[in-house]
Amino acid sequence: MDLKELESGVDPHVHWYYQVKKKPMFAYIRHLIKDKGVDTLIDLGSGSGFFSDILFEEFKGDLKKVWQVDIGYTDAEMAATAGQPVEKCHYIPKSFENSVVIMMDVLEHLESDLDMLNNIKENAAGDNNYYYITVPAFMSLWSPHDVYLGHYRRYKVNTLNAVLQKAQFTIENTYYMYGLIFPLVRLVRILRKGKEAQSDMKPMGTLANSLLKWANSIELPLRKSNKLAGVTCVGEGRI
Repeated sequence: MDLKELESGVDPHVHWYYQVKKKPMFAYIRHLIKDKGVDTLIDLGSGSGFFSDILFEEFKGDLKKVWQVDIGYTDAEMAATAGQPVEKCHYIPKSFENSVVIMMDVLEHLESDLDMLNNIKENAAGDNNYYYITVPAFMSLWSPHDVYLGHYRRYKVNTLNAVLQKAQFTIENTYYMYGLIFPLVRLVRILRKGKEAQSDMKPMGTLANSLLKWANSIELPLRKSNKLAGVTCVGEGRI
């Protein structure tokens, strides 16, 4: 999770956006653990560690190791977790295997997304490693929110597919999330064009938060068929 989004007071444990976002990730990693024997999680660009922390709690009996990888960690933070089941570090582990690499809104922060994917590929050992990626969707949604978070780009399904293919990743699925709210987000972004750079993520009242969580959850069973529009683009497959 991007640490900048915490500055506005958003609590990812209750906020509708993160509570919806985690559901497809949970489903995919549950499948990898059950059917593929994956026992290691690598959270690349982990930031606050929100996603990998909740995954470890959910699959504590199955995940033997969780690596939280982020160059922002201090020496003290890394030393405190050294050798622990959940360990913080600066760089992706070498020769990892039976692993799933998650990148939750990471690639858009990198000048070269391909260099990062190539680095992952180079460090993967064996043929039982997987990825789960989310990135912001559609340059038409570019706004001061992207500027504030330091994004280089937003993606479509075909542009995410293209960079994954260049890195020789095997693509199982790419699709959009938050399709139902795409028109509303598009309108808001148009109205905010040229405004001061700031995050769109804000704390919400209980009712509004519950309604948005419900509205964005009802489309999830059909998510893999959504190749048309959404606010987030997702990629799943083998490294």
